[in-house]
Amino acid sequence: MNIESIKSVYFVGAGGIGMSALVRYFLSKGKIVAGYDRTPTPLTENLIAEGAQIHYEENVRLIPESCKNKETTLVVLTPAIPHDHEELEYFRNNGFEIQKRAQVLGTITRSSKGLCVAGTHGKTTTSTMAAHLLNQSHIECTAFLGGISKNYGTNLLLSQKSPYTVIEADEFDRSFHWLSPYMSVITATDPDHLDIYGTEKAYLESFEHYTTLIQPGGALIIRKGIALQPKVQAGVRVYTYSRDEGDFHAENIRIGNGEIFIDFVAPDTRINDIQLGVPVSINIENGIAAMALAHLNGVTDEEIKQGMASFHGVDRRFDFKIKNDKIVFLSDYAHHPAEIKQSVQSIHELYKDKKITAIFQPHLYTRTHDFYKDFADSLSLLDEVILIDIYPARETPIPGVTSKLIYDNLHPGIEKSMCKKEEILNILKDKNIEVLITLGAGDIDNYVPEIKKLLEMKVLHS
Repeated sequence: MNIESIKSVYFVGAGGIGMSALVRYFLSKGKIVAGYDRTPTPLTENLIAEGAQIHYEENVRLIPESCKNKETTLVVLTPAIPHDHEELEYFRNNGFEIQKRAQVLGTITRSSKGLCVAGTHGKTTTSTMAAHLLNQSHIECTAFLGGISKNYGTNLLLSQKSPYTVIEADEFDRSFHWLSPYMSVITATDPDHLDIYGTEKAYLESFEHYTTLIQPGGALIIRKGIALQPKVQAGVRVYTYSRDEGDFHAENIRIGNGEIFIDFVAPDTRINDIQLGVPVSINIENGIAAMALAHLNGVTDEEIKQGMASFHGVDRRFDFKIKNDKIVFLSDYAHHPAEIKQSVQSIHELYKDKKITAIFQPHLYTRTHDFYKDFADSLSLLDEVILIDIYPARETPIPGVTSKLIYDNLHPGIEKSMCKKEEILNILKDKNIEVLITLGAGDIDNYVPEIKKLLEMKVLHS
């Protein structure tokens, strides 16, 4: 089914961050767009306001008539939806074309030059940065992002003239194998999603296969030192990058007074005195990858410099909610031990003399089962840890797998406690908070506005 012949698109799982970018894309193309999601969120309400018909009850009768013609309707599926979902079974039994989100992205991007960012972590910030660098330059881009860009208030950018499409390439369920990248960054290959892959070896093999999909004439920009032997086609250039070494790297890093400046070094240029718009040290490396991608695709040195300084970040990625002399509060999506370690190290660099407290909501029973000791090691870099229950997402409970596995393995000397998420506000009332971060990819973010209000009242009355 080609995209031009589609009249309506139905999303089973419309409210996910990746799916919602496609919802917006098809709305922009004038298609009828409808779908199901389990719960209302600010994102689904925004999609409804933009013209999508979304309902929250698993019920075939709620599928609009306009989406019941199999000749003109494309059904898009998120892997998080159970196989026996009533609406999905209806479409399956009636011969509709059903595609995964990544398949649809693959189709859209085969007619453009896909600039893809893959990796266990760092891909949302890096792809959003790259999209901003291109979008504010003379090159422009279309972009499908895995987070809401703070510069644009959306996860979809559209360009009528640019040949480039920036995509966050997701390794979950081998989704990124549907893509045909012109160029790709790979940020990290720390094992994850072992419920899908089984072993670290299989996880790395999946990334290896992904590198074979990069088109001749394009390029791979791979983080130096990661455990991956890429297998690229003839005619694909391979570059390395990292914070301190590689074909693309930073020199003369200056961190202080809440600001970060770096010099960007590329094989054929050097851009001095670049200011990071979001001044956290983790963004030095993310920024180098994004600048490498932009530079290789014609963004000028001056445009790169302006773009890095004007980048405002991504919702839930090192996202400052309060930042004053008395209290700092931020929200971060980190949900893998390596991400948490990087996040905590970045905070320590910024706030050397302050007590750092984290509320952590583990994401998935399988991930907790596989990495509870690694989570404990990363969280033990904090001064205080508050653990809440595991967010199950698409999973059913595993006997014996709870947040207590992490709690019991935290290092001696760490202040620690466990609570239900509904108890967070009560617990914070009596705590002396200097720097607080919420960590996790679940629904912990729903509590952020209330936490912010509570902390602001504390400052007011101190």
